[in-house]
Order: sequence, then structure tokens, then C-alpha cells
Amino acid sequence: MTDVEIECVRGNIASQPDVDAVVNAANADLLPGSGVAGAIHSTAGPGLNRECRGLAPIRPGQAVITSGHDLPNSHVIHCLGPVYGVDEPSEPLLADCYRNALLLADQRGLSSVAFPAISTGVFGYPIHEAARVAVQTVMGTLVRLTSIRLVRFVLFSEQDLAEFQQALRRFS
Repeated sequence: MTDVEIECVRGNIASQPDVDAVVNAANADLLPGSGVAGAIHSTAGPGLNRECRGLAPIRPGQAVITSGHDLPNSHVIHCLGPVYGVDEPSEPLLADCYRNALLLADQRGLSSVAFPAISTGVFGYPIHEAARVAVQTVMGTLVRLTSIRLVRFVLFSEQDLAEFQQALRRFS
């Protein structure tokens, strides 16, 4: 599939009202935490935590989907990224997060997904490597998608944005 728009923006993953699903860089128990998980759970409200209880625990690379609750999005896709240097092999596990999230969104007939930089916060994945894996995986998964029309990478810092933009140029 070649008519999918891929974009990189700086912003807050929990403030993407024009996409069907946002991706949560979750912990294994799908609990509220810091970083992306904290922002998403805080905005979504307590209903998200209640819905997540029945889906946990998840393993690295796995993706599960919930409703968006109080978020402006219809769905949240929760992915457990690898802890860098601990969960091995880290690159295939990180790639699985992006691939599985896209395939899950596509199975639900969603047209747009926003991703954070999975595993780059407290999980310690180097941003340069994470950007390469993320973009390369998304580009390689596009041929399998039927409903997705927009993939957005929502990055927290200017440095993260620059790394993802560079990766996107390299693999486009």
C-alpha cells in the first residue's frame, strides 16, 4: 500500500484529536506510570485503567487494544517495548511493537495511528536506533495494510523529532 501518509511532529501523544488510535508505550501490567503511559492514562481517565486490568500482563513486542475513554481518540493501542540491554533481541522486539500495533489497528478498520518513540524513555533505547527501527518497520508493514491512511510519529523533544525525520528521509 503506497497511499499512506507518514509524518513526524513534536507534541503530546495524548493530544492527537485527529487520529483514530494513539499508541501507549506501556508497562507489562498496563498501569499508569510516567512518560507516555502517565500522559495517556491521565487524559483517558480511570476507565482506561479498569479496562486494562483484564488484558495484562503483556510481553515485549505485544500489542493490545482498548477504547480511548476520555481521550479524543476512539482507541488506545498498548505496546510493551523492550528494555534496552535487558529484553533481547531488542531490535526485533521493538519492531514487533510497531508492526503489531499497525496490524491490530488495520484489523479494526482504523485509518490513522499516532506513535510515540517506544522504549526511548525509562526503557533506555537509544533514540537514533529506535527511530531507524520504527520507521523501517512501519515502511515495511505498509504493504500489509488495507485501512490505514495516516501514521504519525509524535515526538517529545526537538532531538527526537530530528532523529525520526532523518530516519524517514532515509527510508522513504
